[in-house]
Amino acid sequence: MKREDEGLQLLGKKTEYKSDYAPEVLEAFDNKHPDNDYWVQFNCPEFTSLCPITGQPDFAEIRIMYIPDRKMVESKSLKLYLFSFRNHGDFHEDCVNIIMKDLIRLMDPKYIEVTGLFLPRGGISIYPFANYGRPGTKYEELAVCRLENKQVVG
Repeated sequence: MKREDEGLQLLGKKTEYKSDYAPEVLEAFDNKHPDNDYWVQFNCPEFTSLCPITGQPDFAEIRIMYIPDRKMVESKSLKLYLFSFRNHGDFHEDCVNIIMKDLIRLMDPKYIEVTGLFLPRGGISIYPFANYGRPGTKYEELAVCRLENKQVVG
């Protein structure tokens, strides 16, 4: 099957970097194993955003883990999406929640969690964590359990 037939537009084409937050670059493709529960993890160690107050850059590793349903995020589009935060001003906690919500809209996963491991600025590191499990399912219970038992990372 051709990439275009799956609705993927970015693979194999010249990369265009957006200068500000661009959720429209996210692309999804069909999961070939929607009947299986399995984890997909992305580690994105070069995430950058701007402090909304000072305009200074913030650096982080963003970790995304999800259990897909029918759709999966295409990795090049995810890279371009995360890069679009480079000139975007938001607090660490907002970035993590925005990323999670955009991926939920894109894929409607069974379960997803996003962690930001932000480097220290002013002597303080911030590690926000957000998660979601599909309501009314065992994945909602998984989200509650993972949130309640979340360990400090780093």
